[in-house]
Amino acid sequence: MKRSPQSRRSRRYAVPIAPSYASGPSRVPLLGRTIGDDFDRAVRAFPDRDALVERETGRRWTYAELAADVDALALGLLGLGIVKGDRVGIWAPNRAEWTLVQYATAKIGAVLVTVNPAYRAHELEYVLNQSGIRLLAAADRFRTSDYAGMIEEVSPRCPALEHVLLLGSGRWDDVLAAGRRADPAVLAAAQAALSPDDPINIQYTSGTTGFPKGATLSHHNILNNGFFVGELLGYTERDRVCIPVPFYHCFGMVMGNLACTSHGATMVIPAPAFDPAATLAAVAAESCTSLYGVPTMFIAELADPGFDAYDLSSLRTGIMAGSPCPTEVMKEVIGRMGMAEVSICYGMTETSPVSTQTRVDDPVERRVSTVGRVGPHLEVKVVDPDTGLTVPRGTPGELCTRGYSVMLGYWGEPEKTAEAVDAARWMHTGDLAVMDEEGYLAITGRIKDMVIRGGENLYPREIEEFLHGHPDVLDVQVIGVPDEKYGEELMAWVRMREGAEPLTAEAVHAYCRGRLAHFKIPRYVHVVDAFPMTVTGKVRKVEMREAAAGILGLKSP
Repeated sequence: MKRSPQSRRSRRYAVPIAPSYASGPSRVPLLGRTIGDDFDRAVRAFPDRDALVERETGRRWTYAELAADVDALALGLLGLGIVKGDRVGIWAPNRAEWTLVQYATAKIGAVLVTVNPAYRAHELEYVLNQSGIRLLAAADRFRTSDYAGMIEEVSPRCPALEHVLLLGSGRWDDVLAAGRRADPAVLAAAQAALSPDDPINIQYTSGTTGFPKGATLSHHNILNNGFFVGELLGYTERDRVCIPVPFYHCFGMVMGNLACTSHGATMVIPAPAFDPAATLAAVAAESCTSLYGVPTMFIAELADPGFDAYDLSSLRTGIMAGSPCPTEVMKEVIGRMGMAEVSICYGMTETSPVSTQTRVDDPVERRVSTVGRVGPHLEVKVVDPDTGLTVPRGTPGELCTRGYSVMLGYWGEPEKTAEAVDAARWMHTGDLAVMDEEGYLAITGRIKDMVIRGGENLYPREIEEFLHGHPDVLDVQVIGVPDEKYGEELMAWVRMREGAEPLTAEAVHAYCRGRLAHFKIPRYVHVVDAFPMTVTGKVRKVEMREAAAGILGLKSP
């Protein structure tokens, strides 16, 4: 049968589906300087503006005052023999001295190793030896953590460790005093010998098995990432950023501190560790314009009994990141907290960390359903995990990213680096994503979190979003558990709203029936007061899966 001319033209000019690839054009150039040089630029531009506020102690620094203390500590470290390339560890909750150490090490080129405050002695020992830390700056203790005691326990087995500086101790004060007496020209010479491409930070990623890996990041990596995150939030020297997320993680020290200092903005530390009431109080008292947090932090703030008493009218923006944000939570953050320009960021430690971000003028729907578009000067693509080929837009696959933000490598582990970063310098994230026609990305889960039930690929994120619509559900996490018939079954861990009756599996089934495909309905429901969490507020699904076997009396098929 002959085709009509119109049908032949339609076939000839059919537009192919675009590949899931996007790059981030920008008229703003990358910063080609070191962290220390960029900090000095901010000090010259804004010497009398607030730089750092520590709410717990009431201490405050202008940029000029902060620079004086940073330089004194940098010269003090040089006086101890710490030089470019030496590893300096920092092990403490959020406090002003943490920030001093961050910028002082950057000025002399010492590689700052950020140690998780939740680590115990055996984990500390591993990090000290794996990175070869020469000097460890640490809190004496915090809550149940006796940092000084653990350092004393492991130091005989850590041959590289020569100096321990307890923050705020007499020795700490002595090092600062020595630095104030030293010749500033010594610091200027050390700073002039640095390159933006030098390694300046090692952050240990919390692996699900074995020991963590040390993602090694350069000045260029993290300074530019902090700067462009701030650019997309519209930061200026008039912004005041409340940072309740941990400094030891990129969220605190890059998206927080470096985003602030690269714009002359103010860093506000609400408390040493996350506390919802202290965070809300800091926003109100300091007229913060921006607030950071992972979704669980915002959930806790919104649920705080005194929430309505805090004046949050100064807020305009902020960042929600670290794990997928439930749609209902995002709507409350915009509506009840007044964060009309709140941004969703997505990334990982190995990429400094942000790869994609929603823009402040994105419609609300984009900001509640996606992690935004690729950042300036970066590339992203979605590939078939089996073939490595880029998939068409609208097709799920593994998200990869490339550009200035990709780490130098895992410290001392070239084989593991090669597993994560391919020959073309694409970082393979291990996250499942879908890119739409306009380049917005939705994260559908982790490749390792995907549940395969009777041959069906199930994505916990989709089911969690649906269950968040239940009026009695405060938060929910969905995991896969072993099942003899289907290989895996779904289990929902649920936190209830105050005053609500605990949900049963039958009640969840009734809520889902007719609204979710039958194979997506969780078979098991477990009501909890809290989820197992990392110190950064990420849910530990690995621990949940391990606990589920005991809770349900299951065994692997």
